[in-house]
Amino acid sequence: MNTNKLKIFNDPIYGFITIPNSLIYDLIQHPYFQRLRRISQMGLSYLVYPGAHHTRFHHALGAMHMMQKAVEVLRYKGVNISKEEENALYVAILLHDIGHGPFSHAMEHSIVEEINHEQISLLFMNKLNEEFKGQISLAIQIFKGDYHRKFMLQLISSQLDMDRMDYLKRDSFYSGVAEGNINSDRLIQMMNVVDDVLVMEEKGIYSIEKFLMARRLMYWQAYLHKTSLVAELTLTKALQRAKELLRKGIQIECSRPLKYFMEHNITLENFYHTNLDNFAQLDDFDIISALKNWQFHDDFILSSLSKMIINRDLSKIKLNNEKFPVEALEKMTSQFITKYPVNQQEAKYFIFKGKIKNQAYNKDAEPIRILMKDKTIEDVVEVSDQLNLKALSKPVTKYFICYPKQLEEI
Repeated sequence: MNTNKLKIFNDPIYGFITIPNSLIYDLIQHPYFQRLRRISQMGLSYLVYPGAHHTRFHHALGAMHMMQKAVEVLRYKGVNISKEEENALYVAILLHDIGHGPFSHAMEHSIVEEINHEQISLLFMNKLNEEFKGQISLAIQIFKGDYHRKFMLQLISSQLDMDRMDYLKRDSFYSGVAEGNINSDRLIQMMNVVDDVLVMEEKGIYSIEKFLMARRLMYWQAYLHKTSLVAELTLTKALQRAKELLRKGIQIECSRPLKYFMEHNITLENFYHTNLDNFAQLDDFDIISALKNWQFHDDFILSSLSKMIINRDLSKIKLNNEKFPVEALEKMTSQFITKYPVNQQEAKYFIFKGKIKNQAYNKDAEPIRILMKDKTIEDVVEVSDQLNLKALSKPVTKYFICYPKQLEEI
């Protein structure tokens, strides 16, 4: 093996992260993976938390580092993990987010509408597998859940996986939201495998409670923060408007890959060959650069929405436990139409409502299993003496309404 490829990364959270072998090094060096340096991990959250400028590149490496620790702990406890399986776990967790588009979820709701980032990640993995002559086949098998050892998928995607283990700690660190900080070291130390299923030892129960609580608080305080939410919704609307204008034949200035996705209707079937390389050219910079151009566009809607994001002069957003009455929306809309050059239909770009949901622990999904001292296995909710865990498994829905600041006097 080429020792020149045994690099280390200096990570502000974990210290040094080591690259385990040359295949991982070559994957990290690949342009598809390097693109993640230009994709922000928390979307537009930096408009709320100025430190939240870390990227998906940081996160993917951090998740791989967590996986290295997990493999070490499980082997120490006598779990048999072959060299091939170990490597496949590293590849799968490293590439789990490779399909994320710029500002992640805004893209999924406006440009690449029919396909989610997990499906795109899988397409990237298949393409890389061709390039790397089948070396990541096992990683793909595990990622898809087709491998017979169930715990391997659980380490990559479950309610207590290496992905969550890293992003909670990392997002909390960079945003400064201290409530999200978790003790990932202790959580990993508590892991074990029984009958090829991942379990947590009973003595780790308080660390798990803290982890679930941290997840709930990070959702309300960071991921679903109302200003981040209104910024992301405004971006989605700006992209939808640009797409609408392009389809009417109106000239829109933006980068070639962004224009490609706006002009074509992309489905999963036609994505694989032509679209994957176009998608690999897209990152946050295409979007920001487009918005900077669009703020001077003749179209009132496109220029207004673009200015809102560029200058962080966002709409008002109100949250409520109950749905907002339709009349409130109608009243604002009619006022807005009299003041600005838009019709009833176009006013929906500025005045709209919706809902958000937060559920720290999903009882219907695969449970976090606790290995009791008497060797029985229980769902964490049943074992915890904390009533709050039962509460955490109830989905909380909040309703929101967005409207321009100019209407504030209403």
